[in-house]
Amino acid sequence: MYNPIDIANYFLKKYGEQNSITPMKLVKLVYISHGWHLGITGNALIDENPEAWKYGPVIPTVYHHFKKFGGNAIKLNSFNPDPFTVISKEIQSFLDKIWDVYGTFSALQLSAKTHQINTPWYISWNKLQQIRRKNKLGVLSYQISDNLIKDYYNQKFNINKGKAIA
Repeated sequence: MYNPIDIANYFLKKYGEQNSITPMKLVKLVYISHGWHLGITGNALIDENPEAWKYGPVIPTVYHHFKKFGGNAIKLNSFNPDPFTVISKEIQSFLDKIWDVYGTFSALQLSAKTHQINTPWYISWNKLQQIRRKNKLGVLSYQISDNLIKDYYNQKFNINKGKAIA
């Protein structure tokens, strides 16, 4: 498992120069990567549980680390990335596939994908409402279980006849 910031930094370092990656888009990319990794391998990609916030699934560490950019693209020369953690070639290839499929979507389009009925966020926010708490910002949130995420993405994987990240 990786720290979510390591995954975020990978996307920024590899694709950030030529693309407009906002904090919201980055949060969604890390979340979707985690979901597909769980669904395909059964193993978590990141060492943090996503949360269901009012406006969608959030990886709190990534949100707080990059929120200073607001709705603007994250400029690589505007922040000092954490020391680079070596990400395995296998995971790099996996993240590149995520980018190939989802990188062209805007932050709002990625958000819409994660808000659909019966997604892990939808179930956590509207049905389960478990592990209720107030986070540091006072935003009502619920933890999204890895089992719920794994089942959702595994079902998508199986529907697509074993084609990863379709």
